[in-house]
Amino acid sequence: MGTGMEHPSRRGVLGGAIAVAAAAAATGGAAVGGTAWAAGQRPRGETPALWREFTKAPYTHPQIPYIGRAGARAGSRHLPRPEVVANVRDYGAKPDGTSDAAPAINRALAEAGANGGGTVLIPPGTYRIDDVIRIAHDNVVLRGAGSARTTLHATKNLTELIGPYGSRYGGDKSSWSWAGGLIWLCPQGRWESLTTAIKAKDWPIEGWTGNKRDEWQTLTTTAPAHRGDRTLKVTDTSRLRKGDLVLLRLADDADHTLLKHMAGGGPGPEAYTWDDKTKLTSYVPYEWPVRITSVKKSTVTLERPLPLDVRPEWDPRLTTHVQALTNAGVEGLTLEAVETPQSPHLLDKGYNGVTFQCAYDCWADDIVVRHVDNGFGLVGASACTLRNTRVAGRGSHHPYFCREGSHDNLIEDFTIEQRTVPAPSGTQLHGINVEGLSSYNVWSRGTMDMGTFDSHRGMPFANVRTDITVNNNGRHGGDAGAGPLFGARFTHWNIRVTNHRAGLMKIDGLAPHSATVGINEVREFDQIDVPDFSGELHSRIELYGTTDVVRPRNLYEAQRASGIGAGHESIRPRMHTMSPTVGN
Repeated sequence: MGTGMEHPSRRGVLGGAIAVAAAAAATGGAAVGGTAWAAGQRPRGETPALWREFTKAPYTHPQIPYIGRAGARAGSRHLPRPEVVANVRDYGAKPDGTSDAAPAINRALAEAGANGGGTVLIPPGTYRIDDVIRIAHDNVVLRGAGSARTTLHATKNLTELIGPYGSRYGGDKSSWSWAGGLIWLCPQGRWESLTTAIKAKDWPIEGWTGNKRDEWQTLTTTAPAHRGDRTLKVTDTSRLRKGDLVLLRLADDADHTLLKHMAGGGPGPEAYTWDDKTKLTSYVPYEWPVRITSVKKSTVTLERPLPLDVRPEWDPRLTTHVQALTNAGVEGLTLEAVETPQSPHLLDKGYNGVTFQCAYDCWADDIVVRHVDNGFGLVGASACTLRNTRVAGRGSHHPYFCREGSHDNLIEDFTIEQRTVPAPSGTQLHGINVEGLSSYNVWSRGTMDMGTFDSHRGMPFANVRTDITVNNNGRHGGDAGAGPLFGARFTHWNIRVTNHRAGLMKIDGLAPHSATVGINEVREFDQIDVPDFSGELHSRIELYGTTDVVRPRNLYEAQRASGIGAGHESIRPRMHTMSPTVGN
């Protein structure tokens, strides 16, 4: 049974290594907000007490989450480079900007997938696409010649291509406002089940356990364990192997003790009214995909530390899931939609960019999306990396969205450009969105010329935004039935707010058990929120009124610098998937 003391020596090593990393970050020559500073020229730095505390309890700190293994392949800087197996020109795609290249591109991708994977090249040029580009098989990478050299010009939206997509919560909203992409990384079976349901107007649940959330079977039940443990005692290992991708499933009880735990516990969550938050409670059970790195007798070791306690009252178990997409990516291209006016709020037609769904260990690198309704999406996706991505053009509803229980993702070196045309009346701008119990996601080294840190209700928790410059002019969303804006352990670390607006940036008065560290002086105006929980929030703020003073500057990179989480175990990926059946 996990006790929080399974690996005391490793935890001690981690604390010491992180302390060394902190000292290095305070004196080295790293880049600051995109500017390289030589030693001796840099502004004086200060190390907050919160960082020193974190180094002593990195997996269990009450305000700061451990996110050192976020991203594909546990955050590896070196993503796979599968051999080239196809060139779309050989399948008939023409870079003339006038003939539809989508059939040729999709044939090349499907053939690569059927043959076990590989890289599909798109040479320089502009290719018209009149359909969704689908990356639906493991180990398949779609690679252009670079975002400045290869362009896919999308002429149609998802409403035209698949059909209207209503909300399972009712009303006249379009779910294309937060789902789907014109480049869609989603396993073949999941894609078929989703689009079949949409066409039948049987609006699906979009996550790891099927359209009705019942496509799972129990692999084993587990003993109690603590947040931060990497081992679980289980009752049966007969169906578990090294390399398996499984779901940790935690159900709530009648007193909503799981939701209270996600919120940090204490008088505030105890006094909160949970029963009428029907949209929030529909997000439970909490489902966390994770790979098993070893199985020894009755103990399994996990790729990442547990995100929450594991308690008997939550019926904890490891389960199967729908087929996952793994080790797939898209690289080196621009997706440009035909320029149309932005739609009224929640009525998007689906000129969407790149979306990952039921994907694990997948990535995007050097991708620009332009003139899109929604830019980059993570929907029931985990352990994915979005690197060197940019949202440009006429303005977007959600430049980045992260929802439906997406966990452990890394979005780094990202840019949201200033819109090229004024916003039409009735439209809405969010920013870097997170919602729906999504956890342990990281946004790092970003430039946001517009937008906000959109915690979109649905009580996301343990997410980090670090080393970001933002013109904070967006507004968060989320209806009342989705519950709190924040769960516990949100951290905003080294945030530069150019227009000095506090909303969603300075969160010590909003988010429970959270941290705001190293933010310049800001003030309240425009959308002003009150905390969801009453009483003391147990949140912390340090180095308020400073700019680029906090050391380490980047919380994610400092956690990575410890060495724990920087590597990726050499394991053979396996997925416990199954045909549709009722969960039991």
